[in-house]
Amino acid sequence: MTNLPPPAEELRILDAELRQLDLRRAVLLRRRAWLVHTLRAATAPQPAQGAGVAPGGPPAGPATGTAARRPEATAPGVQNVLLVLGGVLLTIAAVAFTLVSWGHLGIAGRALVLGALTVGALGAPVALLRRGLRATAEAVSGLGTALTVLDAYALHEVAFTGTGGVGYTAAASAVLAALWAAYGVRLGLFHPLPLAVATAHLPLPLWAIAVGAGPLPLTAVLLATAAGGTAVALRAAAGPVRVVAVVGALGTGAVGVLSAGWLCWSASDPGSAARAAALLVVAAAVALVAGRFVPNREVAVAAAAAAGLCLVAGAGGVLRVSVPGEWTVPGCLLCAIVLLAAERTSLPLPLRQGLGRASAAVQGLAVLWAVPLVAGSVLGPAAQAVTPWSGAPRTVRDAVFADVPAPAYASTVPLVLAVVAAALVVAGRRTPRRPAVPVVALVLGWAAVFVLPVALPVPYTAGLVTQAVVVVAALGLAARSDRADGGPSPLALTALLLALLTSVDLALLSLASESATIGVLGTLTLVVGAAGRRPGLAPFTAPAALAHATALACALGASAGLRPPHTALLVLVVPAVAALIASRSSGSRATVPVEVAGAAAGLLALALAVPDPPMLALVLSLCGVVAAAAALRPERRAAGWAAAVLFLAAAWVRLAAWEVGTPEAYTLPVTGPALVVGFLRRRRDTAVSSWTAYGAGLAATLVPSLLAAWDDQHWLRPLLLGVASLAVTLVGARQRLQAPLVLGAGVLALVALHELAPYLTQVAGALPRWVPPALAGLVLLVLGATYEHRLRDARRLREALGRLR
Repeated sequence: MTNLPPPAEELRILDAELRQLDLRRAVLLRRRAWLVHTLRAATAPQPAQGAGVAPGGPPAGPATGTAARRPEATAPGVQNVLLVLGGVLLTIAAVAFTLVSWGHLGIAGRALVLGALTVGALGAPVALLRRGLRATAEAVSGLGTALTVLDAYALHEVAFTGTGGVGYTAAASAVLAALWAAYGVRLGLFHPLPLAVATAHLPLPLWAIAVGAGPLPLTAVLLATAAGGTAVALRAAAGPVRVVAVVGALGTGAVGVLSAGWLCWSASDPGSAARAAALLVVAAAVALVAGRFVPNREVAVAAAAAAGLCLVAGAGGVLRVSVPGEWTVPGCLLCAIVLLAAERTSLPLPLRQGLGRASAAVQGLAVLWAVPLVAGSVLGPAAQAVTPWSGAPRTVRDAVFADVPAPAYASTVPLVLAVVAAALVVAGRRTPRRPAVPVVALVLGWAAVFVLPVALPVPYTAGLVTQAVVVVAALGLAARSDRADGGPSPLALTALLLALLTSVDLALLSLASESATIGVLGTLTLVVGAAGRRPGLAPFTAPAALAHATALACALGASAGLRPPHTALLVLVVPAVAALIASRSSGSRATVPVEVAGAAAGLLALALAVPDPPMLALVLSLCGVVAAAAALRPERRAAGWAAAVLFLAAAWVRLAAWEVGTPEAYTLPVTGPALVVGFLRRRRDTAVSSWTAYGAGLAATLVPSLLAAWDDQHWLRPLLLGVASLAVTLVGARQRLQAPLVLGAGVLALVALHELAPYLTQVAGALPRWVPPALAGLVLLVLGATYEHRLRDARRLREALGRLR
């Protein structure tokens, strides 16, 4: 035997099939109208050939010879426009008559005119439908429905003038809705039923306003109206009726739910809150019923989610006035967790999904409520860096929120975060394909433990120990979740980042006390450094351990009373250790992060040593030693350049500290090694030019010495510079090298010019004033006479220089 569904389910199936038939009928009617129009156009008489139709061709246009234009509007469209326009004009005329010309007629005339018009407009569609003129009948019936509204207005002006406008409108709207519904059902017309449904949403709210109902009864009336609209939307077969009912139900329901929520959360006693919560429960029941019978799955899910939110809002409003303030959010969260129990019930799947989404939304709001305390706990310890070692506070909360007030109701924040994390863990077991769920649960669990010392609050020392335990636990979880191939999993990476964040926060929090700072930084250096033994974690933990070690060196220097330049020597231990670690882990992913951390520590050491030039020279030298040691590795040969720069800078700083003002003392240490390097490079590669090999080294000394000699009033520097430049010129000529020859000759010429300048000045002063112009003119004449010969000589000189290397 065939298994028949329950009557309610069978009725829902039949309604869905009837709606599909209505939609199919509308499509077929439109197709039929188009086909009728096409056949009529095809059978229309063609114009004569002399009127613009060429023999054997398509009809030509009036002037351009193009094909005849197709009609821009279909016959049914023109018919509908005319009928609607006619009905609108008649309605406007009736309104104008009622409002303007009403007073010119007596009582009998008024009744006769409106009655005749109304009866005629409502009765004419009967005859029109018998003749098959449905569109015309719709237009005339629309006029009739408008006249009924005018009849109601006229009746109030004549017979019920003493009745209140709102109450009379409520009664009239109820009567009109009933009349229009009966009229539409009786004649099978299109528009009366949607109008009746829209008008049916007015009587109850207007009646409540008319009798002076309070906020709670008015809210109940709105929810009752929404329930009626929902019932009509579920039972109606016609599409327009359903649309109007759905819009009306959503509008009145939304206003009713918002009003009930406001009443519930603003109530001053449990009784008032419970009455408003009962209305929210009614709204939730209506939404669940709608979601149970609505055929659209997404709509059902949304309705169930709205129902869940209403239930939680009602329960939360009652809890707000029944329990202490800090337990309101945990109570709402508990209600949201209870909604998850719907997963184990026999409710349809869309309803269960909607309730689950409502629960997720409430849990998200609870987490947002906890964000201020978490953010304050993370960022608050940074204030300790402004006044370090100012004294250990009594509690952790005093250290975190030293200058700003702590968030209200903070004591239950860890509980809220822990409950949401537990819910996510359970959800993650049911949905193993979502890797983000355990990651989010881990973050929330960390936040719950992280803010626990601040929320309770616990003593300062106990808070430091708690955060240290969090660091160790997070590093352990990261090491346990680390994959064997060396790449950390999302869960391991999240745990690692949380551990590093907690370690930074713990280090800042410990700045309140000197002993706590040294103890915490030492512990963090060891713990985080030990975690760097895991290959997957080393790129993160090794630099972090070096950063903590740098901070520890600074703290030890400050504790010992050392000045910052002397503390820089302690900080230099970190770059040395970093270079050692990088040499032992060469080729791994942790090498570059370790080297970057060591370089950062070296820069800090240099910054600390800047106020003391002799100490700065020493620090530069030691940094050069570390860089030279790193350059011993084949893949870090480029570090040798950094070492050379550091050694040179150390020498310059030492010379400046000794107040040495001779530029050659600064330039010769550069020129010597540079010339040696250039010589060795040219021995290996003869194609290297002399400018590349010797240009920079020679210019490093010759140019500064030339500038110094230009202002030097003594004879020793120009003499030595002239001898040196002469030697360089002779070597360049002997070895046929372009750079020494050009640089040496140029410097020698400028030195000679500088030495002869006084005598030239005396000669120029002794000569008559006409001699210089005459000499210039003579030179120009000679040059002009031998211009071509001089060009050839200049070309030969350029070629000679070009042949040099």
